[in-house]
Amino acid sequence: MKRHQPSAQTRSSFHKVFLQTNKALLITLMFGCMATTSFVSCKDDEEDKGTVGDTEFKQKMRDFVISISQYAKAANPTFNIIPQNGIELVSTNGDNSGAPHTAYLNAIDANGQEDLWYGYDNDDQATPSDVRTYLKELLDISKNAGNTILVTDYCSTTSNIEDSYLQNSNAGYVSFAATQRELNVIPTVPNPIHGENNAVVTSLSQVKNFLYLINPADFPTKTDFINAVKATNYDLLIMDLFFTDGTAFTEAEVAQLKSKANGGKRLVISYMSIGEAENYRYYWQAAWNTTKPPWMDAENPDWPGNFKVKYWDPEWQHIIFGNDQSYLKKILTAGFDGVYLDIIDAFEVYE
Repeated sequence: MKRHQPSAQTRSSFHKVFLQTNKALLITLMFGCMATTSFVSCKDDEEDKGTVGDTEFKQKMRDFVISISQYAKAANPTFNIIPQNGIELVSTNGDNSGAPHTAYLNAIDANGQEDLWYGYDNDDQATPSDVRTYLKELLDISKNAGNTILVTDYCSTTSNIEDSYLQNSNAGYVSFAATQRELNVIPTVPNPIHGENNAVVTSLSQVKNFLYLINPADFPTKTDFINAVKATNYDLLIMDLFFTDGTAFTEAEVAQLKSKANGGKRLVISYMSIGEAENYRYYWQAAWNTTKPPWMDAENPDWPGNFKVKYWDPEWQHIIFGNDQSYLKKILTAGFDGVYLDIIDAFEVYE
């Protein structure tokens, strides 16, 4: 099972260009306001700024997530909706100068963010300070709206792992230091885990730590995977609905995973990609290997077998949610406490 995300280099280039563009626009605006002799004032320019960057593709993704949330919470009001990355969606204009996008923020319960302190350009390397500042300002929009922030940093050096937990804790975020980007191992550092406790965790607001383990390839059987997780004391587990043999975890198996080793209880969240189609998923049709459906776009060069999708297309959304055969329905039926939505930043492909 592969990890599904744009390459670090692609994301780095995007945000660096974005930051540079914002600076250039600000300088242009300042000089334009000083030189203008028209009746259009700088104040008018600032008032119009709220619509800049709020493209239809960002809104299409917001609408998709909101619809997923409405469907899931109608079935289970305590079900948690957690989009990963694409943090620009929390703002009305798609950047850190915009007002909070209330409808979107109300539809979600947390935001996942990769590479905030480590891993943005390279694993075990500090994220550039300008990128970190930019992301934190957006993350804090969601945090201030009452949502939990779950940060995954990719670092393996003990000092970097310790720093990641310290920096995220100081920011009021819950974090996980992943030693492998494949998210296929339970880290041995720190020991004990950061924020270990024996609480019976029933909501995201109680979560002090989490384990991101969506690739079970190193576990020979489901039983091995379940026993390894049960031997830990993490408050929250993010995992895949399916084991390596393609079988879904059952409600009884998910219930086992909710027990901590020390007698406490944890939340168990299922990963689901909504911005790419994956050719090893149950929904993949053999005919698509030769003739792609209209809503499917190019293969992701960084992750073979993953294909960009027009995520606003009704046929793709029908696969994801809204009916008894949908991906999300399977997650709900298996008794998960929420869903971790990946490739939220697919809007970047179409802008």
